[in-house]
Amino acid sequence: MKAKKMDYPNSGIKCEVQNCHFYMHGDHCCADKIEVQSKFATDSQETDCATFLPQAQW
Repeated sequence: MKAKKMDYPNSGIKCEVQNCHFYMHGDHCCADKIEVQSKFATDSQETDCATFLPQAQW
């Protein structure tokens, strides 16, 4: 799944990862879609955002 960067925040998604390509000021995500992984997670610590791209790649 390849996400595209939007000019506006994706409503309802909070992100605090400031070094992500999709991070937007105010703790928003501006990816058009996200993917959260770990199929068999039992708590939030076992999940991660597969949409994350480091700023350095762009």
